[in-house]
Amino acid sequence: MSHAQWALVTGASSGIGEALAACFARDGINLVLVARSEDKLQALAQRWRGERGIEVKTLCIDLALTDGADQVFAALDGLVPSYLVNNAGIGLYGKVQDTDLDAEQRLLDLNIRSLTRLCKLCLPAMLAQGYGHILNLASTAAFQPGPYMAVYYASKAYVLSLSEAMAEDLKGTGVMVTALCPGPTRSGFQAGAGMEGTGLFKRLAMAEVGQVAEVGYRAMMNGRRLAIPGFGNKLLVQSLRLLPRRWVTAMVAWLSRPAKSR
Repeated sequence: MSHAQWALVTGASSGIGEALAACFARDGINLVLVARSEDKLQALAQRWRGERGIEVKTLCIDLALTDGADQVFAALDGLVPSYLVNNAGIGLYGKVQDTDLDAEQRLLDLNIRSLTRLCKLCLPAMLAQGYGHILNLASTAAFQPGPYMAVYYASKAYVLSLSEAMAEDLKGTGVMVTALCPGPTRSGFQAGAGMEGTGLFKRLAMAEVGQVAEVGYRAMMNGRRLAIPGFGNKLLVQSLRLLPRRWVTAMVAWLSRPAKSR
């Protein structure tokens, strides 16, 4: 097993995941890239091998599958990542009474179950070497209820809570956990979630994936527990803590309604 540093990045073929992987490549850290798109993974691997001179392994695995996280861990074959980035995730738009139960179960399997399993599977080796960084992708959605995306918002609240609790549990072990909580970002997320026409992405400022990734990467490397990119998002999170929850819920519902409903 090589003593070189490795980063395991899920959801690495596009968006914030690709941008985070680029940060590691820039700093000469070898990569294990996980996503469902084999062609995109191979293109990124070829580029970074050539431009950065690093080793890149690709794993075309669907982490929403029951054994997806276990497949990833088995494929490491003894390689111990110094960095674990749990970026893979999906959204689902619609009122809770209208959304498909199987689609929501897939969301929970990817956003919660696989993330938790990868943390638990990689943690023993990190603890044994006395060093490791885990970056979990949460969201500003984690700080509020989310009408029209109830299950997604709840899943991100789980990720934030888990990450903060893990960081405290692991204090003094050399393993640090960071939760990255971006707001609306220019990526393929909104199209995948079916929410392109909502006010959430039309009325609020949108960040670029590179900016979000840099904030998360620096926070992880510095051992910070929480990273919220952008002054506006930081202000929003602080404001949410002061307002009555019912007001916050109504505000999110108004922003999230289809454009023709407002």
